[in-house]
Amino acid sequence: MRIRYLLLIFFSVSAMGLIQKSYAQGDTFEDSLRIAIDIPERVTINNIFVVGNQRTRKNIILRELDISSGVTYDWEDLISMIEADQKKVFNLLLFNTVEITPLITGEELIEILVTVDERRYFIPSPIFELADRNFAEWWTNQNRSLKRVNYGARFYHNNVGGRNEKLRLTTQFGFTQAFDLLYSFPFIDRKQKHGLAFQFSYLTNKTIAVRSANNRQVFYTNENEDVLRRNFSSFIRYSYRGSFYNFHFVTLGYNNIRVNEDVFIQNENYFLHGDNTLSNFVASYNFRHDRRNYNAYPTQGALLNLGLTKFGLFGFDDFKDWEFTAIANRYWTFNDKFHLASGLTVNSFFGKRQPFTSVRGIGYMPNFIRGYEFNVIEGQQLLVHKNSLRFKLLDLEYAIDDYVPFEGFSTLPIKLYLSGNFDHGYVNDRNRIPENLRLTNKYLFGYGPGLDLVIFYDIVFRLEYSMNNVGEGNFFFNFKAPF
Repeated sequence: MRIRYLLLIFFSVSAMGLIQKSYAQGDTFEDSLRIAIDIPERVTINNIFVVGNQRTRKNIILRELDISSGVTYDWEDLISMIEADQKKVFNLLLFNTVEITPLITGEELIEILVTVDERRYFIPSPIFELADRNFAEWWTNQNRSLKRVNYGARFYHNNVGGRNEKLRLTTQFGFTQAFDLLYSFPFIDRKQKHGLAFQFSYLTNKTIAVRSANNRQVFYTNENEDVLRRNFSSFIRYSYRGSFYNFHFVTLGYNNIRVNEDVFIQNENYFLHGDNTLSNFVASYNFRHDRRNYNAYPTQGALLNLGLTKFGLFGFDDFKDWEFTAIANRYWTFNDKFHLASGLTVNSFFGKRQPFTSVRGIGYMPNFIRGYEFNVIEGQQLLVHKNSLRFKLLDLEYAIDDYVPFEGFSTLPIKLYLSGNFDHGYVNDRNRIPENLRLTNKYLFGYGPGLDLVIFYDIVFRLEYSMNNVGEGNFFFNFKAPF
């Protein structure tokens, strides 16, 4: 995205000058042109105007602004706040571009103009995607089988009533047959601090992973190709946003998994309670502090996410355990070309054994180490530290509104980064399963170069060549930012 700051200076009805600044998302804010006009040291905001929001309610945009009308600011402080506010409005993921313009209309009076270009909110999206953990797993371990592809359709509406509500309806066939409905209200009160979300999901599979061996998943399909697993889940989530960057989430959910008896022939410990149905209620609390400049592919800022989950709230629940998760990511911009990204993840179950459907470890998203994409390293505790030093090769933007006959697709941004990556981590398996000891309870690392392509609507493509510490190397292709 390209954001433009305009400063229009007016005295009475005569235009006295113009300062214009263009910069790429994530770059530092600094003047590109100095002109001989005395800028006031302090200014008072008279009004804030919003234009371009055909559907989005004005108060949803104003909620993201730290600046307020009727308040006096030091000029330098105001410019810094405008830069931060533009990023917050853009990270609503409702707009292609966001511009905030301070208009000086008197010696110490200004008007603020917020100009937005809305995205296309209702997006029917065909599903044609791999069912496996990543592209390398499908391409190599599963022999590029088209039977392991999901197809169908998703319908997104990311701004149902103009209040940033999100509706997602999924109907899916293929490897995993699924029906999923999600509806979220970011704010349900006038002060825009409290929100709610609901989700219902139903999944079936005829082929499932029943265990792991040699640090790879072992899949099974019975002779009759019966449905081996049916999974129903639902949850309600309450959210509280007391400040711009801090979010609190409390979730209450229910999960029910029923498997075919043949699964226990392959793994008698698939469940741990001696029945072919596993059901339990779950409750969790999450805290998120998010100051990233661009959520889909950050180049500056920080993210902290802390979570505590309780599986099994009642005596009749089949699975009872506690799980703790911590994610701390930091992003540094050195100049217009270079930035560094570093992310630390800690995950731990309190119990010694979990049903196979609840296993964690490296190889299950979002936890991975480059060079180990073919593997799953399972255990009760994990520590992963991911690092990328990136150099911006391209930063282009094309006007495509003459070629694309849909609103919300006016520009095509293209950014290409060259990255040098180094990841390392450790998985502790208390059970020390013999067939997986090659990689569990050992220090692991991977490294190598990569190319990251970032285009519109938060789409990221990554091509990497990675080596690991057991001497294995390969090319890997992925569809999301690493962290």
